[in-house]
Amino acid sequence: MDSADYQHLIAADAPCGALAIDYPHAHVIPPHRHPHAQLLYAIEGVLCVETADGRWVVPPTRGVWLQADVEHQVRMRGAVKMRTVFIHDGHLPGLPLQSCVLDIPPLLRELIVAAVGLGQGTELAPASRAWHLLHLLVMELRSVPVLPLYLPLPADPGLRRQCEALMQEPDLQLTVEQLADQLHIATRTFHRRFRAGTGMRFAHWRQQARLLLALEQLARGDKVIDVALAHGYTSQSAFAAMFRKHFGSVPSRFFRNVDEVLG
Repeated sequence: MDSADYQHLIAADAPCGALAIDYPHAHVIPPHRHPHAQLLYAIEGVLCVETADGRWVVPPTRGVWLQADVEHQVRMRGAVKMRTVFIHDGHLPGLPLQSCVLDIPPLLRELIVAAVGLGQGTELAPASRAWHLLHLLVMELRSVPVLPLYLPLPADPGLRRQCEALMQEPDLQLTVEQLADQLHIATRTFHRRFRAGTGMRFAHWRQQARLLLALEQLARGDKVIDVALAHGYTSQSAFAAMFRKHFGSVPSRFFRNVDEVLG
């Protein structure tokens, strides 16, 4: 969806506008950008949002906040029911200053669904129900927490190639020493460059990469044991323990918990 397609969604006097689109598994929205800030939210399925700087994996009950003019590509994991909110520039104060993943609690979810139901480009009478609803939606966006579901990618070409290779084969057990040797640099130099390029220690980055990639496969319906082994874990229990520490639920219950939240 390019910017010309959605400009009519936001009435001139509205703080935001909302749109609902459903996509099949594996559908890809090619790289594009919007002049307005945007919230992408999936009622069902998992969104994988990619930019030049990294990747966000967005399960149900979460949403990705994108700053204006950020070029991004979206891949669908599982059948996705996506809801998009575009925000007028004048209503951005108090909202995140960087693209990130946000928690979407039940009230905000219902406000997004209701905003979609208003129709596209609805003119707002001052103090009308629609006026209050859209303003409350923006106010609620300002209060939700940012979640660590982001995987940064370094700009350094050599480090980036290695990160992309580890994302393609997350079960690779390459050590830092081996990765440094591939780049013909010292281990200390590797650690320093990696942290400078991603803001994360390499061990933390690899753990984050494996968990986020695993989340994509679980959304597709793969067995937990298969996902665990494919992402470098020696057992299902070790994977489940790390998954629970990161996401607050074991893999076998994660999407069931989501269904219970969504009713």
